[in-house]
Amino acid sequence: MPESSSKETEVRRAEADLAEPSAQPIAESIAIMARLRAPDGCPWDREQTFDSIKRHTLEETYEVFDAIERRDWPGLKDELGDLLLQVLFYAQMASEAGHFDIMDVARNLNAKLIRRHPHIFSDAVATDASAVLRNWELIKREEKKAAANSGQASLLDDVPRSMPAMLEAGKLGSKAAKVGFDWPNADGLFEKLDEEIAELRAELQPGKPTPAAAAELGDILFTAVNLARHLKIDPELALRDTNAKFRRRFRAMESAAGGHESLEQKSPEELEDLWAQSKAAESAPEAN
Repeated sequence: MPESSSKETEVRRAEADLAEPSAQPIAESIAIMARLRAPDGCPWDREQTFDSIKRHTLEETYEVFDAIERRDWPGLKDELGDLLLQVLFYAQMASEAGHFDIMDVARNLNAKLIRRHPHIFSDAVATDASAVLRNWELIKREEKKAAANSGQASLLDDVPRSMPAMLEAGKLGSKAAKVGFDWPNADGLFEKLDEEIAELRAELQPGKPTPAAAAELGDILFTAVNLARHLKIDPELALRDTNAKFRRRFRAMESAAGGHESLEQKSPEELEDLWAQSKAAESAPEAN
């Protein structure tokens, strides 16, 4: 069977799955969303725009992360529903504007998954995850070349400027690395980090402008994110782990002091001592 026919068959099979009884809850969700946005629907839902619900999408994404990190499976089920609501919301608004509908979203996704997994749906070979990723990137590049109206002038153009800054920094570094513009190893990044810290210190001398200091701090953060990339550490997850550790230790300080109100009465030296106690109380694998 020709590759194109095989792909079309897989897409039709995926579409047919929506007609199965097991897909009924999804169909019902789509219908509910359309009802909420109808002329006689919910006033709040009808007022929303693509821009007004963006912040809700970001919040729901982080709530999914939180449920996963806490291994709260009932909570994750609920949060994934909230995230699905965001997808339905965007698709419904796009349908009303005549752009596309939720079925177009599913068809596009199905076709993309099949196209980017030729080792499953065609005769390509990928024996491990690294080979899969290489194929994926090659296919993405071919897709961009084929899009005559993409207007892409830079390798970095497909990194969204609206994504969280830490994620954007990592993506930019990864894209630049594809053409060899990168540090050869982590050692160079440690040196760069020391250099950027020294430049920030210089900008904090009396009489130096604050905007320059902010720019230098940004350089430090950008370098740190790319150091994480070289070390194969997810900086977002690393920072979230540190945030959780800080919460845990600060809560121990509050407990030792008899409540957070009591902390306000402590001297800096006493607070530092409480912090040291909270660190020492943790188990050895978690202690720094």
